[in-house]
Amino acid sequence: MTHPIVHIELSAKDPAQSAQFYSQVFGWKMTEYPKMKYTTFEAEGGVGGGFNPVSQTYPEGTVLIYIHTDDLAETLAKVEKYGGKTVLPYYEIPTVGWMATFKDPSGNLVALLKPVMEQAG
Repeated sequence: MTHPIVHIELSAKDPAQSAQFYSQVFGWKMTEYPKMKYTTFEAEGGVGGGFNPVSQTYPEGTVLIYIHTDDLAETLAKVEKYGGKTVLPYYEIPTVGWMATFKDPSGNLVALLKPVMEQAG
């Protein structure tokens, strides 16, 4: 089982302004999801991601990486076994998949993602 980084989120004071900045500087393609108040980016030849509005959960300067996993429960068990802490057990993001977050032993917040074409577990 491989665990590639599949998504990166950057905190943004103004997500629309951040989208415009990265589009203009790097030519990244942006897609807005108004219902979710979220904008994603596609970086040609690299990992895509999105912009999280700055909040208490995602303060300014936060970078959140998403790591693919085939089994959320098993991966979270390993996180706990080796000194990490589950922050949010897995939950569904409609049309995307299932997500969970944990903190590594250094306190970094990291997300796990199991895409929608796979079942949670």
